Amino acid sequence: MILECPKCRTRYLVPDSAVGVGGRTVRCANCRHSWFQEGPALPSPALAEPPVAAMPAPAEPGFAPAGYAPSPTITADPASADAGFDAFAHRAPFRPRRNMARVRTIASIAAGLIMLALVGVILWTTAPGLAQQAGLNIGPAQSALRIVDNPIERRQMTNGSELFAVSGRITNPSSAAQRVPDLRADLRDENGRVVFSWTITPQQRTLPANGAIDFNSAQVDVPASSKRLDLSFVGEAS
Repeated sequence: MILECPKCRTRYLVPDSAVGVGGRTVRCANCRHSWFQEGPALPSPALAEPPVAAMPAPAEPGFAPAGYAPSPTITADPASADAGFDAFAHRAPFRPRRNMARVRTIASIAAGLIMLALVGVILWTTAPGLAQQAGLNIGPAQSALRIVDNPIERRQMTNGSELFAVSGRITNPSSAAQRVPDLRADLRDENGRVVFSWTITPQQRTLPANGAIDFNSAQVDVPASSKRLDLSFVGEAS
């Protein structure tokens, strides 16, 4: 089909398939003017003319029949044409977008599980006293260690306060090294109720087989109603 620019009247020879039956926006290669070109009219079957022989391809690049200019640039719209848009260029296949909310949720759950695992390792291996302060009884139900020789001393200080001191020894009668947990000291009244308690930190955390370590601790201003001292490892019975 033949296209003619309505502005500069330059004429172009283009194949019907480039415009299509529905028409499209084209642009003049001479003056850069854009317009909507209607598609070629479909001939009626009753009035169809014999097919015309196709025009032979030009022998040299850029050649066109006399009176015609080279084919115009055909684009989807003028704005995209100025940006270098090619309506016939290959397009990459569509890639679905990731669900970022779901990715963030999974990452948060994984981070939480890792943090819980780290806290459990710390409480179990290196910080038994921290678990006791948090109210958690973490550790073995019964330790192989023993507490012996725990003399008690109570005396009045010059400032009027009462000093309560306790000392003793932790032994390991087993044939393997044992982890030494914190000691819990409970003062009870004559009815067996706990009226005062505190935690004693051992001098070392590991006790070799058949080994022993000493401990001592003191408190001031303990209740006068305290009559009995119970010593136990954290997480165990007295």
